[in-house]
Amino acid sequence: MLRMLFGEAPRIDEGELKDAWASMDQYLSLVRQHMAKSGDPDHDWRKVEIWAVGLQTSLDELEQSVYASGRFADRVTKHYQAEMSDIELDDYYRHVYFYKNGFIRVFSILDKLGTLLNEVLSLHTQKVKQHFSFFTVLRQMSYLHTAPVLLEQLSGIKETYKEEMQRLRKRRNMEIHHMNTEMQDDLWQRHRSLNDKVELEDIQANMRDLQKGLTMVCETIVYIFEHLCQVKIRSKP
Repeated sequence: MLRMLFGEAPRIDEGELKDAWASMDQYLSLVRQHMAKSGDPDHDWRKVEIWAVGLQTSLDELEQSVYASGRFADRVTKHYQAEMSDIELDDYYRHVYFYKNGFIRVFSILDKLGTLLNEVLSLHTQKVKQHFSFFTVLRQMSYLHTAPVLLEQLSGIKETYKEEMQRLRKRRNMEIHHMNTEMQDDLWQRHRSLNDKVELEDIQANMRDLQKGLTMVCETIVYIFEHLCQVKIRSKP
């Protein structure tokens, strides 16, 4: 959808994005087959289906945000806002908008995956923590010794992208709970020297972290849904 902003054709899924999409499609097919046979009288699997479709939508929106943020970032050539033309400044703020949208969605999708796992694997994480995250679900899986192979895979992904995810989490928390990142950086630099121009953060480094966040989400989705496809679907999640 957002590629039209750049006069481009719609995205063609490939790589880890294509794999993630395919794994969700396969699981949805199994869930729908089960509902057709059982009738799903309590609508338990209908709820799972809605969650899985919602994850597909969220992944699509995340990828679009990452792409648009990167395209606008490529248009920013100056290191100081004061040196930017009005057009470049607009592109910078468009980059920031989609960049924020991207890192917020990274953790939103992970938490939705945690909700799905908690339901389908009957982890009852809400008894431990009412408002739990994806990483709380991983700890619950470890505590209950549930799906050890899947847990090892997900823990491996967590470790692989540990540094990038820590930086993204810090930005997410700052954006949601405190002052947004670019304002904080602006004030800090002005505090250091009121006469200095405000230098931007390393936009391309930020984009590399965000792209890694997208990759981490895709790999996590593949492992989760491949596992769920192998687990026998019970009468209730």
